[in-house]
Amino acid sequence: MPLRSLIKPTAGSVAALLLAAGAGQLAGCGTRTGRDAGDGTDVVAAQAFARKHLQYPVPTTDADWKPVAEALGRTGRLARGVVYGVPLLRTDLDVTTEGVTVKPGMLLGGYAAFAKYHDGTMLMGDLVATEDELPRVTDALQAAGIDQTALHKHLLQQSPPIWWTHLHAMGDPVKLARGLKSALNATAIPPASPPAATQPPVALDTAGISRALGREGTAEGGIYRFTIARDQTVDDGTHVLPAALGLTTGINFQPLGGGKAAVAGDFVMTAPEVQQVIQALRRGDIDIVELHNHSLDDRPRLFYLHFWSVGDAVTLAEALRPALDATAPVPAS
Repeated sequence: MPLRSLIKPTAGSVAALLLAAGAGQLAGCGTRTGRDAGDGTDVVAAQAFARKHLQYPVPTTDADWKPVAEALGRTGRLARGVVYGVPLLRTDLDVTTEGVTVKPGMLLGGYAAFAKYHDGTMLMGDLVATEDELPRVTDALQAAGIDQTALHKHLLQQSPPIWWTHLHAMGDPVKLARGLKSALNATAIPPASPPAATQPPVALDTAGISRALGREGTAEGGIYRFTIARDQTVDDGTHVLPAALGLTTGINFQPLGGGKAAVAGDFVMTAPEVQQVIQALRRGDIDIVELHNHSLDDRPRLFYLHFWSVGDAVTLAEALRPALDATAPVPAS
């Protein structure tokens, strides 16, 4: 939702989600639509009317988001004048899975994303919390009127135990930021450090990985990552949402030496795509970690599949390509 860093979050970083937004794809997930209010032609007509009158994000400037940054105590980045994304990276944690120490940019990135509409500001995001922090985070979000729309893990084995919770709210942007700040105060998420002016190369055959996946990735924080929007408009019944709010596929490669890598991330899919992706991943001996939704009422209904594997980096990329191709990704630029 994302920026995905926005790291979907990431499985990614807000900067990566911002790049996905730069592809101009509009997508998303969010508020309830009341689709179960009835059946018949009246409902169909109402849905058709709603689609014709969907709201698009209102253009904004960095100055518009200064009060939000002040309320959060953290600055973000504005994507194409539409989405203000704030990275929430867990650089304070040392997480291991299957003998691999996971870099923060690999899977430990959360985010908060704000977009302005005519009927208010939308907040979407993903918080990374330890098992001890999670109850306090939940209580703070609920007290602030911020909905939790998903709760899950991104790793099969992990020490310490980590959870990811997605969130959504509409309202006054400063009030939303203050509510989110109360949840952040229940964690040890540190302030973001300024990104390096230049990123060092990742010790992998990145050209081979890019060829296998049919698109260029980016190096960030020692990770070679791909953040890929869907070639599809998605709405929540009222709003059309930019991909920078977090609706992206994320694929992250962490070098392990000797051309080997750990690969992790998640695919965003519609229901007919889910089994194709699972089958493609298993043909490549890639582990399935989680299958879930991130939102309560998106159109079309979207599912997210997290994965993990270790092996030769290019071979892993080749195994991932059929799964990616099954998900209607935006064409490579």
